[in-house]
Amino acid sequence: MAKDSVAIYPGSFDPITNGHVDLVKRTLRVFDNVIVAIAINPGKDGSLFTVAERLQMVREVFKGLKGRVRADSFEGLLVNYAARKRATVIIRGLRAVSDFEYEFQMAMMNHRLKPKLETFFMMTGESEFYISSRLVKEVVSLGGDVSGLVPVNVLEKLRQQFKRRGTQT
Repeated sequence: MAKDSVAIYPGSFDPITNGHVDLVKRTLRVFDNVIVAIAINPGKDGSLFTVAERLQMVREVFKGLKGRVRADSFEGLLVNYAARKRATVIIRGLRAVSDFEYEFQMAMMNHRLKPKLETFFMMTGESEFYISSRLVKEVVSLGGDVSGLVPVNVLEKLRQQFKRRGTQT
């Protein structure tokens, strides 16, 4: 491990789940710092939370890790963002075989664009492999309880968001 090594964990994090948290904590065993990078994609953004809200949730979740985890956002190509942050590694989580094909294509394209940028795939922990932000939002919107699947601060924000929208029972 290089001194002050930086890994980037990109995604929408809408919202961050305990599966994401597990991956970040495990990444810190290998790399000194992790940037949780929220991708801004204006043409494809049907997010429940604003970028500012997602950044705040991520910062709250990792506030006890002595600055080793930073929350940030970016637009454009991930490889260009990684170069600006002097990161040499992108972290991607794999929940199931179905994730692999898409993630592999993205990793190969990123490698083609920036050959020195590596992608590390990490298997999601066995207790989190079925969790996705999309599924969490759907369950909460239908009045279900996702306690234990998301950090406590995120659970409260989810409940508030769906109460405002009038879709939670």
